[in-house]
Amino acid sequence: MWGRRKKSDSETPQPPTPLKEAMREARIEAAERSAVIVDLRDAEVARLELLNEALDPLFAEIPKDVELFDRGVSRGETPRLWVDVVSHVEMGRDKRQYRFVQDTRYGRAVLTESYDVPEMVSAVTRYVARRLLERDRALADDVPFGQAATLKSIEDEQRRGRLRGLRMFVYGAVVAVAALFTWALLTAPVP
Repeated sequence: MWGRRKKSDSETPQPPTPLKEAMREARIEAAERSAVIVDLRDAEVARLELLNEALDPLFAEIPKDVELFDRGVSRGETPRLWVDVVSHVEMGRDKRQYRFVQDTRYGRAVLTESYDVPEMVSAVTRYVARRLLERDRALADDVPFGQAATLKSIEDEQRRGRLRGLRMFVYGAVVAVAALFTWALLTAPVP
């Protein structure tokens, strides 16, 4: 009663139906495709890590007090090597080409595309140099906390105020002359 039933000769395994066989083959193909996709993503990450290692000497030269750059490889659906908050390197469509991209307010701009690591290193080096120069220019303003821009806008407003006052004086003088001329014509004795 509680034991196993012995298989009878009539319960021998049946050969798989064509649909079951096709389903099994489709599952195997899907597993192989997903394995290929994972392998491609791993290859992308490996190439980005090679570029990251090639950038080590560049980032070693950046002073420790500069916190503009946050370099690292993100492993997501699209692996990326981040240089800073707005720029990164990703792989092109053929998964062998590096694309150095910067996000701007107008969309994404491709700065450089190359198959060579040294060329990408030089492109990132130029980008880092530009960013450091922008930082130095911003810090060169000796008035603290951006007050130079405020002082400049105050000076511009004062200049505009003076010009507005001069313009109002000229308009007033023209209106006064016109009013005096009209008054003279109206009050003149008729001969």
